[in-house]
Amino acid sequence: MNKQQLKAVITSGCLLILASPVNAASQTDSLPSIQKQWAKCQYDTFNKDNKIQCLEGLINQTQQSLNQAPNRSDLKVWLAITKSTLAGVDGGLSALSLAKESKVLLDEVIKKDPEVLDGSAFTSLGSLYYKVPGWPIGFGDDDKAEEMLKKALAINPTGIDPNYFYGDFLAQDGRQSEAIVYLKKAQQAAPRSQRPLADKGRQQEIANKLKELQ
Repeated sequence: MNKQQLKAVITSGCLLILASPVNAASQTDSLPSIQKQWAKCQYDTFNKDNKIQCLEGLINQTQQSLNQAPNRSDLKVWLAITKSTLAGVDGGLSALSLAKESKVLLDEVIKKDPEVLDGSAFTSLGSLYYKVPGWPIGFGDDDKAEEMLKKALAINPTGIDPNYFYGDFLAQDGRQSEAIVYLKKAQQAAPRSQRPLADKGRQQEIANKLKELQ
């Protein structure tokens, strides 16, 4: 190998080393943006049509990020969360289809990477199981809902979302005293420094639910 060939190999190797962190960073940076936009759609957009438009745009944005990094389990979870959120807001004929699409994504994540985002796939799938109608219309199943939500709590026992959704499930199931316990745990969850709007909105939901139950 002559000097020119050696220089070319060294240069290409350096470029590869320098490029890798940049690519990783650009992929990683998409998630906080998605989370922030979801909170804006959910908690800071009050007109139904505007909320639907906001969520549809976020689904497209998240799908594009996932297309660039198809093995990112965290992006799959957030695509599922956004689709299920839209299903809840829209409530039309497309709602069940969106819920089913969310379930497929969450099942994939649980199979391959169950602890990603502190078990958020279990939390999201559990919430779908108790909110979606049961057979023959949908796939709703309270037993599976409780199983998924308990798995989420086993991974993240002090998190605001797993405690809130399990409390909400228990309330819906008529288990008021148990529901209050978990809702109060959610109320005491440590704030998430990168997600202040999401925390504010969730805390308001917790307060509203506790007011109904107490």
